[in-house]
Amino acid sequence: MLRVDHLSKTYGEGDAAVPAIGDVSFGVSEREFVCVVGPSGCGKTTLLKCISGLLRPTSGTVFLHGRAITAPPEQMALVFQEYNRSLFPWMSVRQNVSFPLRRKKLGPPEVRELVEDAVASVGLMPFVDRYPWELSGGMQQRVAIARALAYQPEILLMDEPFASVDAQTRGDLEDLTLEVRHRYGITVVFVTHDIDESVYLGDRIVVLTRSPSRVQEVLDVSLPDRRDQVDTKELPEFAHLRAHVFRQIKRPAGEETPSGV
Repeated sequence: MLRVDHLSKTYGEGDAAVPAIGDVSFGVSEREFVCVVGPSGCGKTTLLKCISGLLRPTSGTVFLHGRAITAPPEQMALVFQEYNRSLFPWMSVRQNVSFPLRRKKLGPPEVRELVEDAVASVGLMPFVDRYPWELSGGMQQRVAIARALAYQPEILLMDEPFASVDAQTRGDLEDLTLEVRHRYGITVVFVTHDIDESVYLGDRIVVLTRSPSRVQEVLDVSLPDRRDQVDTKELPEFAHLRAHVFRQIKRPAGEETPSGV
């Protein structure tokens, strides 16, 4: 469904050039949940912006259904880390969630149905006419997820979306993401710096090297399809995968063995 083909990105030119992404290639199948992890500052957010078409790569191409992405495609939706900046404080939850639907030629009944279904899926119908500033941080991020779902994307890109919330809220939002992924049959590319999160959520994990980043390894996650914050994380396989990803990320410079699928 999605193919990142020898993508690289350098900021600036000449002596001021700063390479962020060296050479990254990997693929994402339909309805797959792929997590991207790597050392701090390795260009994970830059990679996601290039995949989304918000940022032009220096070289390489991203393909969606075989077509090169040169601008944000309509089949994609994004959820960012800074949810408080992505929501309009003067709009209610209902208005925030419906805002992207202005691009689609839908009648008021269709918009209402899409919005209320998305808001209900994240458990916020009692707050649908409240304003973002009246909600907790975790609830605001749920609004951002509902807005993305209401748009009915084929693929959802998420950039460290739970990094700014407390541990308990993070767990709740992780489970919510898995629930809506199964309900909507959506494909997800999820960037995170949290190794536990990548193992808990992903069908596969793309491990990046230090910047300028390359693909260190693409790892299959052989955990049960339905996951639980307690039972799943007590499995020996979870601990094994977590330790493996941690070792890959912490490998000393010069020991990387780039690979891609």
